[in-house]
Amino acid sequence: MTGRCPAAHPEDPTACVGPVVVTVLDAVNAGADGCEHHGARLLASLAGGRVYALPDAPQGAAIRVFKASAGIRPFCWVDGPRTEPSQFSAIENRARQGR
Repeated sequence: MTGRCPAAHPEDPTACVGPVVVTVLDAVNAGADGCEHHGARLLASLAGGRVYALPDAPQGAAIRVFKASAGIRPFCWVDGPRTEPSQFSAIENRARQGR
């Protein structure tokens, strides 16, 4: 693969980690295929997103992306203060709510 996977946001400076193995869909079923790294970062940035393993993906790829996304802040490559729940990771929001 040359370049980066389709799930990599144009402003995200990170390189792909591994091959394209998942499809990430948003709430209206628009989606992109990606490596586990960018799949997790994309999923973390979506409200109501879902992840599915591609047919040739290694065992557990989708669940790894799902679990990783819980600890990633939406649009994590954007600097600046974060004050709204939508700007924190799912794990951070659970901790802030005492769960």
